Amino acid sequence: METVINCFKRRPDAVARLICFPWAGGGSIHYARWGNVLTSVEVFAVKLPGRESRAREPFFQSMQQIVDEVIGALLPVLKEKPFALFGHSFGAFTSFAVADALKKLHNVEPVHIFLSGASAPYSEIRINAPKRSDLSDDQFLKWLVSIGGTPPDLLENPEFLRLFLPSLKADLHVVENYRRNKPESPFLSCPVTCFDGKDDIPHDLQAWKDITSGEFTIRMFDGSHFYLKDPGNEKIILDNVTKHLETAEMDYL
Repeated sequence: METVINCFKRRPDAVARLICFPWAGGGSIHYARWGNVLTSVEVFAVKLPGRESRAREPFFQSMQQIVDEVIGALLPVLKEKPFALFGHSFGAFTSFAVADALKKLHNVEPVHIFLSGASAPYSEIRINAPKRSDLSDDQFLKWLVSIGGTPPDLLENPEFLRLFLPSLKADLHVVENYRRNKPESPFLSCPVTCFDGKDDIPHDLQAWKDITSGEFTIRMFDGSHFYLKDPGNEKIILDNVTKHLETAEMDYL
């Protein structure tokens, strides 16, 4: 499991686990450090191939590969205690795909899903979105600058780009080729919370309601695509996650 999961702080007495999925091109560190902050929740941050300690491994080419690996690593421990999923942007899609497979194949369901900065995969906005992974490096960099979140000095660093662009494009290739029809009926019963930045491009967050018969909430934050990197926003998010998971733990018992 250590190959796939980064856990900074093991918490055997935690009321729940939060499994976090990286944004496109991202690693596990941003989420793993949440484990040092959250005292009642154990944080598992997913590590994908082609980055960090897995830098020598080839990138995944499909969502199915991600789903198979994550479920293969986590299934043995998922019934130990309540768990929730958190994903931003590309991570929202992987969270959804993993939740979908867990329910269909293993009848296992999270107690909460937190989806950030992404339209539902079956929404028209998502289906009609332009493909970014096919852009030239120059066009791709212009797009990166436009969405914010990556320091400009890094985007001017050739070594950083050499390491970062391939993983980002690989992840975008996965999500741009991921297809899922709108559910005919909700397949989950757990609450779903959507977060987004007010200044990001519009996302069809409301479409995520179709996946659950449970409570559905949308919360908007000041900022653009990477609004969650702002320390003030991050604190609100973590307080929100903690409140929901501590409540869910009581229901679970």
